[in-house]
Amino acid sequence: MKKLHLLLFGLLLVHISGAQNPNTSKDTLKVLFVGNSYTYFNNLSHVVSVISDSTSTKLITKKSTAGGASLHEHWNGLRGLETKELITQGDFDVVVLQEHSMGAISQPDSLRKYASKFADLIRSTGAKPYMFQVWAREKVPQYIQELNLEYEAVSKKNDITLVPIGRGWDLARKIRPTAPLFVEDGTHPSPLGTVITAAIFIGVLTGEVPDKVYQAPTIYDQDGESIELVRLDWLDMIFAIKVAKETIDTYWK
Repeated sequence: MKKLHLLLFGLLLVHISGAQNPNTSKDTLKVLFVGNSYTYFNNLSHVVSVISDSTSTKLITKKSTAGGASLHEHWNGLRGLETKELITQGDFDVVVLQEHSMGAISQPDSLRKYASKFADLIRSTGAKPYMFQVWAREKVPQYIQELNLEYEAVSKKNDITLVPIGRGWDLARKIRPTAPLFVEDGTHPSPLGTVITAAIFIGVLTGEVPDKVYQAPTIYDQDGESIELVRLDWLDMIFAIKVAKETIDTYWK
């Protein structure tokens, strides 16, 4: 109970809005997220950037996304995507690849082919490739093992660093079966699902799982108006941190 009180006290020290507090002494990493609605839902890339303020490395994020997009569509510039141009011209340190939600099962050959092509392109620019291991949809949790293993195999074969989001969500459901990870459609993440995902990303990209998570990560537009990205209560924030730490500790052992 004493540890819980100390953690809550630490969380209360964070400004309620989650506004960024730039620290010029911090290291920075420029990160491009390549994907679809799993990447842009709840403004994941922005949430990652805001919460990274609680670590010693600031993540400066950008995204290239389209609803339901596959890596095949990103590579071939379909649907107006200019992902390859962004990678070659954006001077990124990290590029995160996210395949269509069920692509690793429905079209594994496509995932393997384009993960390899993107990994080579990313490394040619001096950046490092990372793979977003997605979760199984709410109604088909039996697919989680197949998804996890496919992403892990592709990542290992192509020397891509895996971000074990699928394993994190699986752990969250085992620890707390009633955890509301999804919105009503049973596929996209709830605010809790997004913050768990963001905390795991930050832990893998920076080497530090954030020990403080903002109650309401917020950004500001060009007019200085605040935009609240997601909102959680304190207990859900503590849970998100726990899941992220245990996921990374278990996967990287």
